[in-house]
Amino acid sequence: MRERRAERGVRREEAGHNRLYRRMGNLIGRLGEEWHVLDLRELAERRSFLAVGPGGVFAVTVKNHGRSRVSFAGDIVQIDGKRPKYVEETRSEAKAAAEALSRSAGVSIPVMPILAFAGTGKISFYGVPKGCLVTAYHELPRVLNARGMRLAADTVDKVFSLALHPATWASQSYAAFADSYRWYKDGEHVGTDKRGDAE
Repeated sequence: MRERRAERGVRREEAGHNRLYRRMGNLIGRLGEEWHVLDLRELAERRSFLAVGPGGVFAVTVKNHGRSRVSFAGDIVQIDGKRPKYVEETRSEAKAAAEALSRSAGVSIPVMPILAFAGTGKISFYGVPKGCLVTAYHELPRVLNARGMRLAADTVDKVFSLALHPATWASQSYAAFADSYRWYKDGEHVGTDKRGDAE
């Protein structure tokens, strides 16, 4: 019985994720052509989406709370009397994405965690979590575009091309891959380019 319940739970979660992925496709159009969104479940077996655009790089973890009220008190989330570890999970997703992208690029690529709620229940705050954006799912385009122009179009394309490469999400080090990928053109580097300092 427990196994069957667990299987049903996995199937429900899978179906929910697929519905969210289709809805993410609609959101991309509202974000604009300069934004790229990737379902990390396909490459990294993560439970988040990666959004790369002018405002930066974001790991978006989406949770469906239905009609239930969501209350925040700092890092503590309360839904229907339960306290799921959503903030910790969201930070973990962003940290894993940042480590993978930075390892492949050879430079530090910060990834901001975003916890988005897909549901109709009210979200109330008695204190916001530090270093983690929280929003209603349908507000994602506004939240992402509000981050301004932090990355150039070339940088957005480079980061997204890294994200699309399966080697980026492998657990082992892919030094050869990182070495062959030139973050800057030959002869160009800045202080954060480790290879440039060594040359």
